[in-house]
Amino acid sequence: MKILDQIRELVTGTTVFREPYEKNGVTVIAALKVSGGGGGGEDASAAGGGGVGLDARPAGAFVIKGEDVSWIPAIDLNRIILGAQVLLIVAILSWRSVARARARKR
Repeated sequence: MKILDQIRELVTGTTVFREPYEKNGVTVIAALKVSGGGGGGEDASAAGGGGVGLDARPAGAFVIKGEDVSWIPAIDLNRIILGAQVLLIVAILSWRSVARARARKR
């Protein structure tokens, strides 16, 4: 089987939208953001081979209550923490540069 055919089998509608979950009249349909890539030979057995990488992360969920539908986005806490750390490092380095510049002027 060709690599591209294998990728098509992996990334289907059920990969992006999970099976609906229903409880107490509320239906939840989870959604994933799927990304990936690949490269290599035409066939997996070709000299040099090939490779595929897929990444699926929660994007959010549709919540259905009666006739009301709402979207609840997923919060990636790891990404928020990483962004805060980068911002803190930039702030510290900027503060150091400003402090040194002020010290030179004195």
